[in-house]
Amino acid sequence: MKTAKRLLDLPPYPFARWAAEVSRVQRLGMDVIRLDIGNPDLAPHEAVVQALCESAGKADTHGYSGYRGLPSLRRAAAAYYERRFGVCLDPEKEIVPLIGSKEGIVNLALACLDPGDLVLVPDPGYAPYTMGAMLVGAEVATLPLLAENDFLPDLDAVPESIASRAALMWLNYPNNPTGAVADLDFLSEAVAFARRYDVLLCYDAPYCDVTYDGYVAPSILEVEGARDVAVEFNSLSKTYNMAGWRLGMAVGNAEVLAALTQVKSNVDSGMFHPLQEAAIRALTVDGAWIAARNDIYRERLQLLVDGLHTLGMSATLPRAGLYLWVAVPDGESAEECARRWLEEAGVAVAPGSFFGPVGSGYLRISATAPTARIRDAMARLRELTAASGA
Repeated sequence: MKTAKRLLDLPPYPFARWAAEVSRVQRLGMDVIRLDIGNPDLAPHEAVVQALCESAGKADTHGYSGYRGLPSLRRAAAAYYERRFGVCLDPEKEIVPLIGSKEGIVNLALACLDPGDLVLVPDPGYAPYTMGAMLVGAEVATLPLLAENDFLPDLDAVPESIASRAALMWLNYPNNPTGAVADLDFLSEAVAFARRYDVLLCYDAPYCDVTYDGYVAPSILEVEGARDVAVEFNSLSKTYNMAGWRLGMAVGNAEVLAALTQVKSNVDSGMFHPLQEAAIRALTVDGAWIAARNDIYRERLQLLVDGLHTLGMSATLPRAGLYLWVAVPDGESAEECARRWLEEAGVAVAPGSFFGPVGSGYLRISATAPTARIRDAMARLRELTAASGA
């Protein structure tokens, strides 16, 4: 059976491979605490579930609902952007609903890249930025995210030979996996870079509403002139505890979004109508619900920070996101450490190498397990460390 050549150099998705490892350990009888993936364990707002059920109970909501999403959904997304960021978007031209932002990220590569084009990708970074480029035969150059630069790329350090060839650049703040944040000054620099080199700037912001201690994350579209060169991806997965619902959006440059829509109209038939009705309701959930949910994540992250300190590992509470980005103890690789924790303590975390070579000295630890399970995970790791004499 023939396999497409484009798959020969495409590695397995790292979290799919790791899920197989977790399943293997579970089959051996180990109770595994999952701190490896950003899969919210808390329920959406009850009104969101009610909106889904009410819509699904109607006879006329089960057919095709259109390639571009319900006009009311696009209007709800525009209202969210105006309320949250002060950004006014045209629901007809500047918003495209997505079946989760991941599909939009990969489909954008089909819409905007040709074989041989160059893409700038953060390292460490979300794997689909690279995978989408590889699927269309584009080349990838990495933007190192280093602790000494607060995990922001040094755009001034990008060689002229690379910057002048780049067709597209990915940025993601609040950042997965590092938890770093970016202010409007940095985002303005990024927009200026994109203008200078005629680069499409793709800004991935699914954690923009998972924030702590008063921090407010900006949108790239708040920068003057950004929509001339930028598209922003957003998602309901993390903000509204709806990861499995697969609901997202791309907003910004109308020409790019028209190209993305052309691809999507050929590969999917739109989103299930009741899901769109639920998304509309989610986008109006009041900030108090989000703040209360964020307080739970903050408590869990603090438990992780405190627990890691007892293991002799340095960790800092992030200002946003669901993760701690923690340096691996000396003498082990990220995957060796993660595998040892998994097999000997039943605690699954993500090796930083899953996000790129620069991440190979780190672990990403998620706060999306129940609080009691996080306490249990830290207790198990303390026992493991004590037993090993570390």
